Amino acid sequence: MTTVATTPVASRAPARDTGVLPTTRITSIDAFRGFVMFLMLAEAMRLWTLHTAFPASRFWAFVAFNTTHVAWQGCSLHDLIQPAFSFLVGAAMPFSIAARSAKGQRFGRMLVHAIWRSFALIFLGIFLRSLESPTTYWTFEDTLTQIGLGYTFLFLLAFARLRTQVIVFSAILVAFWTAFVVYPAPGSAFDYARVGVPPNWPHLYTGFLSHFNKNSNLSWAFDVWFLNLFPRESPFVFNEGGWSTLSFIPTLATMILGLWCGAWLKSTRTVAEKFKGLVAAGVALTLAGLVLQWLHLCPIVKRIWTSSYTLYSGGLVILILAAFYGLIELRGWRRWSFPLLVIGANSIAVYVMSWTMEHFVTDALMRHVGLGAFSWLGPPFVPVLRGAAVVLVFWSILFWMYRRKIFVRI
Repeated sequence: MTTVATTPVASRAPARDTGVLPTTRITSIDAFRGFVMFLMLAEAMRLWTLHTAFPASRFWAFVAFNTTHVAWQGCSLHDLIQPAFSFLVGAAMPFSIAARSAKGQRFGRMLVHAIWRSFALIFLGIFLRSLESPTTYWTFEDTLTQIGLGYTFLFLLAFARLRTQVIVFSAILVAFWTAFVVYPAPGSAFDYARVGVPPNWPHLYTGFLSHFNKNSNLSWAFDVWFLNLFPRESPFVFNEGGWSTLSFIPTLATMILGLWCGAWLKSTRTVAEKFKGLVAAGVALTLAGLVLQWLHLCPIVKRIWTSSYTLYSGGLVILILAAFYGLIELRGWRRWSFPLLVIGANSIAVYVMSWTMEHFVTDALMRHVGLGAFSWLGPPFVPVLRGAAVVLVFWSILFWMYRRKIFVRI
C-alpha cells in the first residue's frame, strides 16, 4: 500500500486502449464511487433499527430493507454496494492503463503491479476479517479478497479484443450456472440444521431451483473442502450468511461490465450518446437478470453471486452510474457532488477506516460528548444520530486528507 500526494485520482474505466488519448477525470465516476463508499459508512447509523421501533411505518420498513442484505433471493440497495465497488474497479482499468502508458510504462511492469495489487487486496481483506479473531481468519468472501482474486485476470482481459472479452464474460455466466445445476441438489433428507439453516426457513427452494439453496450448493461444498486446507480454530462447516469463495468468478464478470463502461465513457462519443448507451445497457442487463429468475432458471441471489444476480445487479449499478453521469456530465450540475468526491478520492482508506475505527470513534464520542447529545429525538434515534456523528468524523478526516492531497492507493 502506498500513499501518494497528487491531485485526486481521475475516475478510471475499462478495457483495452482504444487509441483515444487519456481523458480528463470523469467527475461522475468519482462521485459514484463516493456514493458507494458513503453507503458503506452509513452502516454505522443502524437505520434498520428504526423499523423495529416503528413496525407500522412503511417508510422505515423501506429504509430497513435497503440498508440491510436480503435473506436470500432479491436485491436491496445495500446489496449493490459490493457489485458497485467491484464494477468501479473495472471502470478504472482503462484510465489507469492509459495513464501508465502515457508515463512510458510497459506491459510487463504493469502486469507485475497488477499481480502485486491482487495479493495486496487479498491479504488486506483477510487481515481486516481477522481483527476480532485470535488467529488468522482465512476467508475469501470479503469484498477486497473477491476483487483481488480476479484482478489480474481483469488486467489481462483489458488488453484483449472485445470479442475475447465477450466470450469470457458469457463463458463465466454459463459455466457458473451449469456447475451449480450439475452439482447434486440436496435431497429431502438433507440436514439443513447441520449447516445453519432451519428446515422451515422460508427461503428454501424446491424442485430445480433447490440447486441454489443456502449452504447445500456447489459453492458451499467447495468451501467445505477449500477453507479446511487452512489452519482454523475449528473445521469449517458452513458460512452463517451463505457467502462463498467461488463468488469471485462471477465478480470478475461484474468487473468486466465495469471495464466496458469505462471504455465507453473514455471514447470520443458525445456525452448524450454515452448517457443513452449507459441507460440502454442498464435496462437490458436488469431485464435479463429478471427474466432468468421469472423463468425459474436462475434465482437472483447475491450471497452466491448467481449469474442472474450478476446481470441484474450489474444493470442496476450501470443505471445508477447513468444517473450520476446525466446529472454531472450531461446537465453540468457538479457542485452538489463535492462531499461524495471527498469520499471517493480515498476509497481504500474509507474501507479500512470502516473496519478499524468505527468502534474507537463511537466510544470516543460517548466518552467526550455523552449520550445526551444523541438523545434529543428519543431513544430509537440514539444509534442513528451517534452513527451520523461517526460518519461526520470520518468525512472530516477524509476532507483533511483531500485538502492535503493525501490519497491511499494500492
